[in-house]
Amino acid sequence: MERLLGLDYGSKTIGVAISDRLGMTACGIDILRRDRENVLKPSIRKILEIIETEEVTKIVLGYPMHVDGTQGIRCEKTLEFKAMLEKKTKVPIVLQDERFTTVEADQIMEEQGIFDYRERKKQVDRIAAALILQSYMNEHPVA
Repeated sequence: MERLLGLDYGSKTIGVAISDRLGMTACGIDILRRDRENVLKPSIRKILEIIETEEVTKIVLGYPMHVDGTQGIRCEKTLEFKAMLEKKTKVPIVLQDERFTTVEADQIMEEQGIFDYRERKKQVDRIAAALILQSYMNEHPVA
């Protein structure tokens, strides 16, 4: 069985999601926070722990293209993060288009009655990671 880890990499946070053991549904499980964008060692260490404990077989990393499909600075930063992670693990890492996941995450929180800005800020990256992972799973169903 394939066990997938979804990551929503941002400048101060990394949203984390995991697939169920059947590879059908994604669930947001954590948000890794850091004080500075370039301080990644603690976040990578935590991701490696999750890979080991959850027996992850593939990482799905959100790729933040612009709405028109062009790539910007966030794509560059994401590719740098991917390269750092690839040096630490043998688990394959695939990129998944993440356009509109933050908007979707906001809509989900609104539907759940979460209107407080601080509460939304706390949860948006975890939900976005789950949406990125679910999108990948929908496009690549388990046979």
